[in-house]
Amino acid sequence: MSGKWGIGIPDAEFIRGKVPMTKQEIRILTIAKAGIKQGDIVLDVGAGTGSLSCEAAMQAGNDGMVYAIERNHEGIGLIAANAEKFGLDNVHIIHAEAPAGMDELPRLDAVLIGGSGKRLEPILDRAGELLKTGGRIILNCITVQTLMQCLNYMRASELYKYETVQVQVNRWEQVGSYDMAKAANPIFIVACEKIK
Repeated sequence: MSGKWGIGIPDAEFIRGKVPMTKQEIRILTIAKAGIKQGDIVLDVGAGTGSLSCEAAMQAGNDGMVYAIERNHEGIGLIAANAEKFGLDNVHIIHAEAPAGMDELPRLDAVLIGGSGKRLEPILDRAGELLKTGGRIILNCITVQTLMQCLNYMRASELYKYETVQVQVNRWEQVGSYDMAKAANPIFIVACEKIK
């Protein structure tokens, strides 16, 4: 396992295609909010390029495991390529559209949800069944609709306490003799802890 990076592998280090990738700053916050420890069992739903899966696998270590669920064929290849690049043997790839692919999973310490394909509620239902008490679900929401669906679900549930933050990252680029901001899409991060 590569020990070169802590949390926050530079974006340029990942093998990328046309599949969306969670950017470095959002990965840092997501992994920090997930509180992944050595030996943890983690699920990454809508794993994309595997950037979060790889970060989580480094935190979970050799005694832990990350299950990466992705529906996109190109994404499956990218997850495998990135896990191999970083020397990660603890990333198990599941080619499915969640909640399919979640039936045979063990009890989980953390669930990362970056893509739900309009199946957020059944994914949260199944994740809640698998999640240990004290475990965490971290959702990265790009749209207000997904955010509200998540918040409504959590409000109606008695299983979780949660917090929400909005993150707006601006990267500065050199344009001639000037430095100009280039805004990235704002992301809502919902961190949920299972309390019973």
